[in-house]
Amino acid sequence: MQKNRLNLVIDPWRIVEERFDPLQQQAAESLFALGNGVMGGRANFEERYSGPSLQGNYIGGVYYPDKTRVGWWKNGYPEYFAKVLNAAFWIGVDVAVDGEPLDLAAVEVKSFRREMDMRRSVLTRRMTVTMRNGAEVAVESVRFLPLPHRELGVVRYAVTPLNRAAEITFSPYIDADVRNADANYDEKFWEPVLTDGDVTQSRTRKSSFEAAWAQAVELEGAEFRCETRPEEVRHTASVRCEAGRTATLYKYAGICSSLNHAPADLVSAARAVAAEGRRRGFDALLKEQEEAWAARWHGCDIVIEGDAAAQQGIRFCIFMLLQTYTGVDTRLNIGPKGFTGEKYGGVTYWDTEAYCLPFYMATAGESVARELLVYRYNQLDKAIENAAKLGFGDGAALYPMVTINGEECHNEWEITFEEIHRNGAIAYAIHNYIRYTGDEAYLADCGLEVLVGIARFWAQRITWSEARQKYVLLGVTGPNEYENNVNNNWYTSYIACWSMRYAARAAAWVRENRPADYARICAKRAFDEVAETAAWLRIADNMYLGEDPERGIFLQQDGYLDKEQTLVRDLDPEQRPINQKWSWDRILRSCFIKQADVLQGLYFFGEEFDMETLRRNFYFYEPRTVHESSLSPCVHAVLAARLGDMAKAGEMYLRTARLDLDDYNREVGEGCHVTSMAGSWLSVVEGFGGMCDRDGVLTFDPRLPEAWESLSFKVNFRGRVLTVKVTRTAVEVSNEGAPVPIAVCGKRYTVETHIVHEM
Repeated sequence: MQKNRLNLVIDPWRIVEERFDPLQQQAAESLFALGNGVMGGRANFEERYSGPSLQGNYIGGVYYPDKTRVGWWKNGYPEYFAKVLNAAFWIGVDVAVDGEPLDLAAVEVKSFRREMDMRRSVLTRRMTVTMRNGAEVAVESVRFLPLPHRELGVVRYAVTPLNRAAEITFSPYIDADVRNADANYDEKFWEPVLTDGDVTQSRTRKSSFEAAWAQAVELEGAEFRCETRPEEVRHTASVRCEAGRTATLYKYAGICSSLNHAPADLVSAARAVAAEGRRRGFDALLKEQEEAWAARWHGCDIVIEGDAAAQQGIRFCIFMLLQTYTGVDTRLNIGPKGFTGEKYGGVTYWDTEAYCLPFYMATAGESVARELLVYRYNQLDKAIENAAKLGFGDGAALYPMVTINGEECHNEWEITFEEIHRNGAIAYAIHNYIRYTGDEAYLADCGLEVLVGIARFWAQRITWSEARQKYVLLGVTGPNEYENNVNNNWYTSYIACWSMRYAARAAAWVRENRPADYARICAKRAFDEVAETAAWLRIADNMYLGEDPERGIFLQQDGYLDKEQTLVRDLDPEQRPINQKWSWDRILRSCFIKQADVLQGLYFFGEEFDMETLRRNFYFYEPRTVHESSLSPCVHAVLAARLGDMAKAGEMYLRTARLDLDDYNREVGEGCHVTSMAGSWLSVVEGFGGMCDRDGVLTFDPRLPEAWESLSFKVNFRGRVLTVKVTRTAVEVSNEGAPVPIAVCGKRYTVETHIVHEM
């Protein structure tokens, strides 16, 4: 059976580990993580484990404002960095065999298999071990977070003595005495409120979130005794098992937070969830889980024939995205690590708008995508406050680079103050959503207010240059974070101008089509359309956008061509990744690019540039790109496919789809790159499937990598679910819903139920 470097089996629907490797345990904890959209956690073992491990259980929207720690405080820095909280360890089940604790770091592991079933989000582990006391036992644990019951966690834990009779002791517990691995001042973020029998309640020290965890447990033929201690709920029972007889523990955990309950009601709520889980029972809950996940997969599965690694990679990416966000709560968003780790903190980066929105829009439907935009609308006033802290006024809005409640909490100056292209991504996302869904009403409901705030920021941030007789944009960091404090980054300048033009068009549409909302917005935001849009358009029409006529390329920023133009292929492999091997000043002086920068603009605004312009820029910038951001390969895969460079497109696709499964960056132990997984979906659907939206008509111009026999994918488009199947000889499109116009390779069709386009 084909395996990868981490000893994972290549399987189309499962992630499978067939050998226990303590050196890869933290990587496995990330890759086998579970989530249900509102909470999740790493694949830590339920039983005691004394080997290396990164414990992690997370509740969406619950965070801690960890006080900023920097060497040199700069005015404008945020007061804190929002940390995703490691919450109570609810999965715990200590096990002893004839009095000896089960610990995989201290026993002989004779067989081991860990499996994540991506069809239904169920984690199963089976192993056979020999204890130091000579007892040989088989263990099976099954764990899942029910999608239909979002405050419930379920564990089934079974132990079978094999070579002799044995006394099996189970101690299911919940431990709320936990810490984050990442804390600026090594402080504990939670403080206890109460512990009582089967439940424990905690409060965050500064942000005043509260949560309660309760457990209900079952073990046939045994009675549990309570051994509760401060911040720990524990129940213990023992059973005598003959060889070959299995003792099975069932554990149901209720996990409730003050996001959804009054603090005074948390204990009763958690107990009620746990009790209801026990009443329903494991088998019924598992059946509900299977049905719920089947419905999720129906609208978003991708089938690749001919390349097993590519197939597993894209399903893993879709699976992680489905576990991370469901759209059920506008207060939640998609953090870079999802529910797989603490790194990066916050929950919202520009990744959401640039990469994740298209995925959820085309797989979960209009309402879920709208929720992602409403999340930003709800934080508009915070964005205006963020801009005011940096000296901007009159309603100018600067959305944060990193946030959890709308307030900037990123504290590296070159990002916090200068990576302002994030504003443009939010404006682009509004346009992208409306273009795809046709929901122009969103402009009047929410969108125009956001666009006005963003356009006001650009108008104040851009400077008139007497020397150039043009407007310029100084002191920025583009998507390529290996260049800081540069002038006239092409991508940032281009999207700034586009944002101002789009805001002007949006204002005209709302005025003409929703006059009452227009009047409300003008009064609420003190918006003078005539004067402000005239200024925006004047700036956009007179903006300096650097080009090199000789090469026919857009200049990434002023002075880029002054750098020594070394190509990535000339780098010594021992010097990679450069962000770990080089000093920062050496990186800044080099021509090497972290991720798509100019090419990010050509990806977003491809319809505004001809193919030759794309070709010249792609083959200039891609050879200089080290792809040391997880967000980099996907953009290059899409653009390479558009250019017909299928070798490069295939290389970039595997790098993005299998980034974590193959641990390209040797860092998956910190958590998976969840937001970049949406880019993997873009690589397939927009790259190889050639899908794009032109004036409300979906068009497909597909190209298959050489190894692929066929590609099939589903998209939700304006209430229809379309299934597109691409082979070497034809493109088939099936439609569940009302007739829909599409175009395939330039030919127009109206799809009622099914069409075939011969290649």
